[in-house]
Amino acid sequence: MSRVMVGQTNVLRHALAACLAGGHVLFQDVPGTGKTTLAATMAKVMGLSFTRVQGTPDLLPSELVGTMVFRPDTGQFEFRKGPVFTQVLLMDEVNRATPRTQSALLEAMSEQQVTVDGLTRRLQDPFFVMATANPLESQGVFPLPEAQLDRFLVQLRLGYVELEEELEMIRRIRLQNPVVPEAVLNTQSLLEAKGAVRSVHVAEDIIRYIAVLCRKTRSHADVALGASPRAVLYLTAFSQALALLSGRSYVLPDDVKEAWYPVMRHRMMTRSGWSEADGEQNQIDLILTEVLEQVPVPTEIDYDHGASM
Repeated sequence: MSRVMVGQTNVLRHALAACLAGGHVLFQDVPGTGKTTLAATMAKVMGLSFTRVQGTPDLLPSELVGTMVFRPDTGQFEFRKGPVFTQVLLMDEVNRATPRTQSALLEAMSEQQVTVDGLTRRLQDPFFVMATANPLESQGVFPLPEAQLDRFLVQLRLGYVELEEELEMIRRIRLQNPVVPEAVLNTQSLLEAKGAVRSVHVAEDIIRYIAVLCRKTRSHADVALGASPRAVLYLTAFSQALALLSGRSYVLPDDVKEAWYPVMRHRMMTRSGWSEADGEQNQIDLILTEVLEQVPVPTEIDYDHGASM
């Protein structure tokens, strides 16, 4: 993936870890930073089917999940699948879709199923959603509700690359033959990798460290709403995935620290409001750093047996 995406190694690592952990990604960034390219590249490399949907105010839930259509030749109603029936779904500008459409996506993300005309239909496994939102837009958008924000495992930002990386991007895309990504995984190998993530060992002291970190956000003086119990589970799962990508079968405190910001940024509400604006986001980062510094890091852990030495 790094052969296609220049200078975004860390974001690629976190997006892949989110997929292996069984979660979904919210990209909150300005246009033109490569979010669509990243999603399409990931789908290709993982050997999964890929669909892109553009969020607009007139996008109906039925256009996302599917609808029943009447076939005159058979005299029967037939279910016509929507674009959500894929393995990697890119929901571009999700905050431009109406709350009704967002709620339809919410069921697909949290339950891996959709309900149409009272009938529930399962989605493919794996099912991975990458949604984008422009934090600078304020007109014609519908802010994501807290419940849907909490369903995203991580919030990532690509940002702008360094000068040399931008020069390399020009050479690679405009002056040379573009790199065509090739599949190195398939559905079966990806499912096996997801199973391997669940088996990554988390020592008892690491579990306590994760729980204490999340609980600390709830009592912070500047926080109106801290980490939910789901955040505790997601922080654990993402730390396991990062450990696996690092070639380990156990979680280190450094994995938790690396997972801390991507998992927690979009779950925090300060007393001044949700973290849509840059100023609010900076405040949340400062709070997360403060919490991370206040909680003692577990040491001398028996990672093989999960007991303190």
